[in-house]
Amino acid sequence: MAELIAQGPQAYHRWRREIPEPAMVTDIVIGRAGVDWNVPWDPMISRSHVRLVPQPDQKVEVFVVPAARNPVFHQGRHAVRFVLVPGEHFVIGNTTFTLAAGRPANSRVGQDQFEVTENVFDHVALRRKHFRNVGARIDVLTRLPDLIASSESDQELLVRVTSVLLQSTPAAESVAILQANSSDGDSDLPESSDSIEVLHYDNRSATLGNSPISRRLVERAIKARESILNVWEGSDAPGSAVFTAREDVDWAFCVPLRSEACRGWVIYVTGQIHSDSPSESSTPEAVSEQLQDDVKFAEIVGTTVASLRQSHLLQRRQAAMGRFFAPIVMKSIAAGDSSQALRPREADLAVMFCDLRGFSQRSEQSADQLLKLLSDVSDALGVMTKHILGFDGVIGDFHGDAAMGFWGWPLAQSDAALKAAEAAIKIRDEFRNSDHGFRCGIGMALGPAVAGQIGTKDQVKVTAFGPVVNLASRLESMTKRFGAEIIVDEPMREALRSGTSGTLGTDSQAMPVLLRRLAKVRPAGMNTPVQISELVSAGGVSESPVDEALIGQYEAALERFESGELDNALRQLRTLPTWDGPTQFLIQQIVDGTHQDDVIPLTK
Repeated sequence: MAELIAQGPQAYHRWRREIPEPAMVTDIVIGRAGVDWNVPWDPMISRSHVRLVPQPDQKVEVFVVPAARNPVFHQGRHAVRFVLVPGEHFVIGNTTFTLAAGRPANSRVGQDQFEVTENVFDHVALRRKHFRNVGARIDVLTRLPDLIASSESDQELLVRVTSVLLQSTPAAESVAILQANSSDGDSDLPESSDSIEVLHYDNRSATLGNSPISRRLVERAIKARESILNVWEGSDAPGSAVFTAREDVDWAFCVPLRSEACRGWVIYVTGQIHSDSPSESSTPEAVSEQLQDDVKFAEIVGTTVASLRQSHLLQRRQAAMGRFFAPIVMKSIAAGDSSQALRPREADLAVMFCDLRGFSQRSEQSADQLLKLLSDVSDALGVMTKHILGFDGVIGDFHGDAAMGFWGWPLAQSDAALKAAEAAIKIRDEFRNSDHGFRCGIGMALGPAVAGQIGTKDQVKVTAFGPVVNLASRLESMTKRFGAEIIVDEPMREALRSGTSGTLGTDSQAMPVLLRRLAKVRPAGMNTPVQISELVSAGGVSESPVDEALIGQYEAALERFESGELDNALRQLRTLPTWDGPTQFLIQQIVDGTHQDDVIPLTK
């Protein structure tokens, strides 16, 4: 089968996809978003730009969609319909699309017939070793979580992973994701494997298919559950420094993906030794040393992919068991039609956004311990989800290192604001007293929104949508500016004041509720000013240094600020502790004179 390679302006702007047989599909649409094959990096490509129609003999007929804004160039000329043969290409904007001739799949896997030097890497020991060139790896690794997490399907995930590995492994000629299958369904027993399936591959050539694959190497890596590098030995022929055991392969390493969700999966990377004369650098030992960084990088990518798929598998299982909903919600779903119970509808929601603090700094400090950093972030997100679910909330979404939860759906909750506040305080207290090394910022808002299964016809998720969701996100971002850990809007403040009788929690574990009015602000992207407050609790695990006396003095100064008595407000604020974030923020606003009457505009 022929393959289409898309290459944009950056090395990582790339994918390679197989063209299906004509009998399998009628056409394939390429565009920037929401089509069969997306090219998200190029703004010159329209949402739907060209239509590919597979033809016999690995040819493809290309039609330009009438709504496409920018021209398509084939053989140097503007074209709207043409036939592409292997080796030819067409261009849209800054992206080149090349048709490559495929190689029969059954010719890719074979047995070794040459002497080979084998190096087995202990994945725990490999994790402790430092990258020689950290900077070059960090740029890719910082993009990796979003790149993988945003994949809408397993096939999209495989396309992105192989492309990242190929572009990040300079010595590689080819990268493949393989799966060892067996007739009894046990992929962990390579000796019983009946076939090795190529799930996806990519290589640097636009004319050749994937390099041959060593069955022995794949089965050894799966059985050992360790990364294994093979370097094929040199020939005894006179003047031959390097013997290429295969047509385009001198070495290959195989990295197993260790998770139930990726049983039998491996990353398989091959390459050549480029050397014109005999030298110590081309010995198997030297090659193993040179490729250690590449094996370590592939290990990190493989672990991330395996963890993501395992997480998705566990999420599906947990969803089936009701662990993403409070028991009362599951009872409601079980009592009726689940599709009706989960359908989108308007409800009064308490929405929370909770974001990690200190993640960027930890990323720099843990550049050589990325797997541990990934584990720490997962544990930190677990703190958020545990308390959101523990107080009858619903997990709406994850945004990088932040979680969104909401209360009030699918069943109305008259105490939604109280439950959200209790969850926020528990999250804050656990971060204060944990060894994760992170703190958190939390924003909460109360109001009408649409909640339920929201998405497209191809993919949906249970979440909430509406202005109150956007406001909660804005409030979370304000916690950095004000130096406050929990910020709420005015409806949430009023609900807490009227519904708590001064305390949160049970009678035996009641926590005093303290609310400090911070300011009236105009959030970025919003026209209407919002009155915001800080939620403070003097109870719980951690005692807050903010007490009623400090709150009274701050709010008195704020009233002077809002009435235009700036000198008096500044004088009173300067008597308050310098460690208090909101005090210092308000002082700076007065000194800079950036406020507009009693409203503080926030540009970001």
